[in-house]
Amino acid sequence: MINRIDYTKASPAGYKAFAGVYVYLQGCGLSKELVNLVYLRISQMNGCAYCVDMHSRELLKSGLQVDKLVLVAAWQHAAEVFTSRERAAFAWAETVTRVAKTGVPDADYQAAAAEFSDKELSDLTYAIGLMNVFNRLGVTFRTPPAAAVRSAS
Repeated sequence: MINRIDYTKASPAGYKAFAGVYVYLQGCGLSKELVNLVYLRISQMNGCAYCVDMHSRELLKSGLQVDKLVLVAAWQHAAEVFTSRERAAFAWAETVTRVAKTGVPDADYQAAAAEFSDKELSDLTYAIGLMNVFNRLGVTFRTPPAAAVRSAS
């Protein structure tokens, strides 16, 4: 994979604006592990190797067990590994990420709203939107994952 452009250098002000949302989300009150799990799931859905690599490493570094990490992609079939809040966050992330297909049905909203306060659900949705943006940048501009960069060295 050849990196097309480094969007962080080509448009630093744009990157800084998105980074501001990222910083906000780090202190919004949602657990960092939950947000990183959601980032990982969205990145898997979107096929962003850079983000899958980065968020997997962040989760492992923070102490997440490998058993849980490897089951994120199949969370629906390993429900007992994840809390009800994590499952609700994954389901919400999937319906919001696929908004053009799902239309985000009322049942999906009600399920998420049963687990999260209005503020939490708003912040979770900001996180979902942000990761979808970063995935689109990573895939579009072919940002290589750290593992690939190390392999090429």
